[in-house]
Amino acid sequence: MSDSIGILLIIITLAGAWQVFEKAGREGWEAIIPIYNIYVLTQITGQPWWLLVLSLTPVVNVFATGFLYLKLAQRFGKEWPYLLGLLLLPFVFFPLLGFGDARYSAPPPLA
Repeated sequence: MSDSIGILLIIITLAGAWQVFEKAGREGWEAIIPIYNIYVLTQITGQPWWLLVLSLTPVVNVFATGFLYLKLAQRFGKEWPYLLGLLLLPFVFFPLLGFGDARYSAPPPLA
């Protein structure tokens, strides 16, 4: 039973992330490819690609992912409390962002 709940929560989170990526003008499938999805997230948030490396580094990954999620929330007009939701309850907050009425605002191009 608990395995099926876990799988359901993963599917809900991925569906929300798929929608978030599509709202940001990317292909939805990019949200479900491990590692590549972090690279695409750096593009969606307007951050440098090397944050991908930090996201894969133990301990540092918590801060790098938190930073990317904060920037993601900001791209959709949300503030830092939304970051906490994305980190702690992604199965709630990714669908809210993806299926809700939040609009994506593209970042300025990187220099």
